[in-house]
Parts: sequence; structure tokens; C-alpha cells
Amino acid sequence: MRHLGIITTSFPSGVPGSEAAGSFVHDFAQEISKHVKVTLFAPDYKNCHETMGNISIYRYAVPKLPLSILNPINPFQWSAIIKTLKSGYKITSNVVLKGKIDHILALWAIPSGYWAMKLKDAYGISYSVWALGSDIWSMRDKPIVGSLLNKILATADQRFADGLQLARDVGDICGYDCMFMPSSRIFGGERPINKNTAPPYNLAYLGRWHRNKGIDILLESLRDLSDQEWDLIREVRIYGGGPLEVHVNDAVTALHENNRPVTLGGYISKEEAIKLLDWADYLLIPSRIESIPVVFSDAMQSGTPVIASPTGDLPELLRDRKCGILADAISAKAFSKAIRMALSGNPNEYYDGITDIKNSFDIKSTVINYLAAIEK
Repeated sequence: MRHLGIITTSFPSGVPGSEAAGSFVHDFAQEISKHVKVTLFAPDYKNCHETMGNISIYRYAVPKLPLSILNPINPFQWSAIIKTLKSGYKITSNVVLKGKIDHILALWAIPSGYWAMKLKDAYGISYSVWALGSDIWSMRDKPIVGSLLNKILATADQRFADGLQLARDVGDICGYDCMFMPSSRIFGGERPINKNTAPPYNLAYLGRWHRNKGIDILLESLRDLSDQEWDLIREVRIYGGGPLEVHVNDAVTALHENNRPVTLGGYISKEEAIKLLDWADYLLIPSRIESIPVVFSDAMQSGTPVIASPTGDLPELLRDRKCGILADAISAKAFSKAIRMALSGNPNEYYDGITDIKNSFDIKSTVINYLAAIEK
């Protein structure tokens, strides 16, 4: 293969929220462009063409960003979804006809995989799909959308998933093999790890303010901590954005009224995320639905243990590698209990487990494995 097309719904664009998952796609595209020619398709508010090093980028116009906020179950968003589907296919098909693309990688199953499937049907171009947990678990049982998801996965030439259980679920949905391939990004390189060895500790949350990500669970668990337990916390920093913004703001205001040291901020860049995790003694992952979030890989690369809900692959990773504390259940009560355990321990006791696991999330290895899989 000489020319790879990447269709993505997440890529840095200057729009708040585009940096998170988009930062991984940015790093993946840069790394794989060392091996093959890359043309990338990504959303923006207007159609345009740009270059990033030796990568050609075509932006397709969409009415709303980030695209993760669009919900196909909500009829009030159907107009925006239809406009997005038409715009993305128009741009990708026009470029594919001219660019002699050999293979398309869809990030993620919907809508990117939908466009890739249509391009295969129209022009015979092979495609692979890299699935996210939010892709699969929130859509597989929905009428119409679930059937479309099944067709996209079954029609793909290869399937990948960024989680172990997710890969098994993708295979169950479509009846074809799915390969686990972790989503990670280049995160600051090697540097000394300098965590506090005794309280008070620094705690951080970085992610979407969405029910699936459990931001409400986190805020309720913080409210449940006693005065004595808060004495063991220097500060909690919460960064991100999303549909639960009003709830997050109200909950943090209530914490401030009780003199809790909580700092609230919006979406941040990768460079700011590196600084945040270098500062943090523990990263908080209270998700209800998750496979292996990119921020988990970020935490491992920064030497930061996690406090996590038992969802997706996180139980297997935390039990096998001992890289943090696993809550007993997906609830505020269980998560506050896990925080208490962290506050009574030493973050540096997880150093060996973190060192072991971060080697599994090397983006260079991911690129080599991907290219080998699609060229079989």
C-alpha cells in the first residue's frame, strides 16, 4: 500500500473539544505518514484544504462541532446529522476519485465507517474501521443505527478496536475477527516522575462532561468526602466540557461553598494535559462506559496512577498491572471509597506497574502492527 486515506470525526481544528481524541489522530497520522502517503479528511465549519508536513488534509463542512455532541436518537439533531453525512461523503468521494487512494481507515465506525463503506461500494476501495467504545456500546442496540453499524463492520476488510473487551464485542456484532489496537498519543517523551509520597495529594479529571464519562459520579463522590479526608487533598482540578456543563458548574459551586479546593477549567491542549498530569498524583476516571480511554495511556506515560471505575478493560488492566486503584462498583459511593484508599497510600507504589504497561501503548508499534494487518 502506498496511499492511505484517513476519515476521522476528531482532529484538532481550534474548536474546543477537538483536541482530545483529535490529538491521538494527529499523532497517529504523523507517525504513519513516515511509512505511506496520507490524505486525511476531518470536520470543520467550512470546506478547505491544508497541509500538515507531508499530510494532505481536506476539511468537510459541518453545522456543529465537536461531532461527538450529535445524537442520532434525538430528532432535533437529524438535520445537522444529515448535513454532516452529505458533506463528508461529497468531499471524500471527490478526493478519492482524483487521489488514487489504496485503502481507507475509518476513525470511527459512525459516521466515518459509513462513508468508507459507501466509497467501497462505489469505487471498490478497501477499508478498515477502528472502533471506539462510545461508537459500539451506545449504538449497537439502537433501531436502524444498530443495523447500520453491523453492516459497516461486516463490510470492512479489517476491524480494530481500542479495547480488549470492545474487540470481542465488535466480533460478536458482525461475526468477523476484530484486532485490539490501543489508541495512544505521543505524550512528552521520557522525563523524571515526581509524585508526592504523602498527602495532601493532587487529583485531576480530564475528559468530556458526559454521563458515559461519569463526571456526575465524580462530583457526587467528592461531595461525600469528609472534612478530614479533604485535609488530605491539596487540590482537585477538573478540565473538559460537554453536555453536563450546567450540572458540573452547579456541583463545583456547591463544593466551593463548603471551601473545597476544586478548580474548574475547559478543554485543554495536549501540552497543557502533559503539565496537568505531571502535576497530578492521581488521575480520576469515573466512567460508566469505557474501553481504554486515551487519557489512561496519557497517565501511564506521565507516570500517574489512576483511580478508576470498573468498566471496560480498566479492571483487567488495573488488576494485572497494578497501575492504580479500582473502585468496587460504578457508583459515587464506590468511587469515594477508592479515593479514600488513594489518600491513605503512596502514588509511587504503582511505579513498576505503570512502567510495564506504558510499553504496551507505544504509537510506533501501533502503526507497524496496523500496516502489517491491512497488507496481509
